[in-house]
Amino acid sequence: MKKAMNWLKSIRPLKVLTVFFAGAFLFLTQACGDPGVATQPPQPNDQPGYTKRYDPTKDYPLSSPEGGINNFSDVDPRAKSDEKAANDRGDALAKNSQKNVDQKGIDSPEQYGRNFKQGTPFGQRVKNLGEDIGSSADELGKGVVKGTQRGIENLKGNTQNAAEGVTKNVQRRAEDAGKNVQRTAEDASNAVKKAVD
Repeated sequence: MKKAMNWLKSIRPLKVLTVFFAGAFLFLTQACGDPGVATQPPQPNDQPGYTKRYDPTKDYPLSSPEGGINNFSDVDPRAKSDEKAANDRGDALAKNSQKNVDQKGIDSPEQYGRNFKQGTPFGQRVKNLGEDIGSSADELGKGVVKGTQRGIENLKGNTQNAAEGVTKNVQRRAEDAGKNVQRTAEDASNAVKKAVD
């Protein structure tokens, strides 16, 4: 009880009044301040102040089916100009490729086939193909031999490393066992010396 009384005596009235006036000032500035902060921001002139809501009783044509996945255009409707530019670019590339074909002198696929047949004789093509297959098989055989030799060398190296590792581990274990025996003997002699003293 004395502590409570001493605490009440130690409070100065000036401090209490200061806290009261600070709280009242804060309350009045917040409650009676400028109401413009809490109002809705001004709308641009071209937008209405309200939002149109979806009415389920009306039919809204969203977009017409044009193909693609889900039977609608795969392009954002706002990007119709980009889609048109891409289509124009594709048409220009198709025209350019047709112009290149016309300039090269190939009139039809049949003419291309005729030109191919008039080139290297069939026997020579078969011989070239056989040589290509033979050289590929030779290269494959050499690659297999080299890979096998490399694998055997790696295996030999790994077994030598393993044998050396086992030898080193055995030596370390023997040294550790010797050190442990020596420490045990020293500990026993120290215990005997302490017991005698």
